[in-house]
Amino acid sequence: MKNEVARLTRWMCILLLGLLSLTLVKQASGQAQRGGISGVVTDQGGAVLKGAQVTLESPVFNLVTDDEGRFVINNVAPGNYTLTITYVGFAKFEQSLSVSAGQVANVPVKLQLQSQNESILVTIPRVSGEADAVNIERSADNLVQVLPAEVIRSLPNANLADALGR
Repeated sequence: MKNEVARLTRWMCILLLGLLSLTLVKQASGQAQRGGISGVVTDQGGAVLKGAQVTLESPVFNLVTDDEGRFVINNVAPGNYTLTITYVGFAKFEQSLSVSAGQVANVPVKLQLQSQNESILVTIPRVSGEADAVNIERSADNLVQVLPAEVIRSLPNANLADALGR
């Protein structure tokens, strides 16, 4: 009787281990069938654009670029997609791309100014002002209101309490 119970227990363990290994193999093969998309968003001069809105259509993935202008979209099913990138003050970027299983498509993005008549003279390392403030507000994880330093300096603040009250 004890031998039968031991043999039955052994077979149950072997069966359970077999089922577990099949599940792990299926999960590993399912993950290998996915791909990804990555890239860096810059302006015409090569400066990175932090907080640019990145959208991948069907299914919809929405994210923003990090401090270095980079974005990564993982776990994308193989197929054809449309990548859209927007940033205040720049023309919308759209590109069709193909994602292959187990591959990461690299998309370098150089955004153009919204109007050909506009030009920007950069006298500091980073563009500042209202466009930058709007992009920070759009990409914030919580509710944030940003005022550029020029706007704060232009307000008639008598003291620090007056400025904070505004």
